[in-house]
Amino acid sequence: MTFKNPVHPGGIRRGRFEQFAEYASNFTSSPVFFLFCLLLVGFFPAVHVAHLRLELLLLVGESMTAVTLLLLALLKNAEMRAEHAIQRKLDAIAGALPAAHAEDGSQAFEELREAIRMEEET
Repeated sequence: MTFKNPVHPGGIRRGRFEQFAEYASNFTSSPVFFLFCLLLVGFFPAVHVAHLRLELLLLVGESMTAVTLLLLALLKNAEMRAEHAIQRKLDAIAGALPAAHAEDGSQAFEELREAIRMEEET
């Protein structure tokens, strides 16, 4: 089974996952989410100092782990979307340059043609 790369859209319209990832990314960069994380991290030593039940300590620790994993997934998704956008821009530039310099037989032109072929092979 192969998974589709989340940055390769099926068309012009963005899917539900892309919209959710953008909303989640905007929320996690907000001051409200920072305050939530700060309270969650601050609650951890408070539970230790207050000698509360072990179950509560585990709940706080597992909550921080879950938030960390979700943030990691969002960060990776944002990284892949940004990489895909940059690659599309570079492909457009690389595609336009040979047409602009078709009559020019310089070394740079040949290197660009080889680089385009190399990208298409991978």
